[in-house]
Amino acid sequence: MAILTIEELAAQLQPNQAIAGLDLGTKTIGLSVSDLGRRFATPREVIRRVKFGVDAEALLSAATKEKIAAFVIGLPVNMDGSEGPRCQATRAFVRNMEQKTPLPFAFWDERLSTVAAERVLIEMDVSRRKRAERIDSAAASFILQGALDRLASLARDGLSD
Repeated sequence: MAILTIEELAAQLQPNQAIAGLDLGTKTIGLSVSDLGRRFATPREVIRRVKFGVDAEALLSAATKEKIAAFVIGLPVNMDGSEGPRCQATRAFVRNMEQKTPLPFAFWDERLSTVAAERVLIEMDVSRRKRAERIDSAAASFILQGALDRLASLARDGLSD
């Protein structure tokens, strides 16, 4: 497995390959999957965290089922751009995944993704209880959609050269 920039990921991906977005929390892992055209991010069921080995197995099982070619994982950078303990934990999770899969990972700045996801769920009049169940996958969709939009932009720029 490699850790790639979004630009490196764009160069490596083949047409018609889905990618997954991840929002790594302390209790759950939010999961979102792109369509094969990599235009839309769709939330999937959250993965309840147990311990790393179990979490990795659940994540890789979902990746196999969805035929995922790469992961985009939210990096919880502080608002001032610094990296705190949650960033360190996310980077450690990805380093540990290197032993488990050849699939590449790309980090994506996830500042405000959970806030944006919660606003959308509130606008959809989702109850507080259901919001709590769906927030991590909704945040994963915001993370993935941002990356998909950037990949599309890179593809457009590459075609205009």
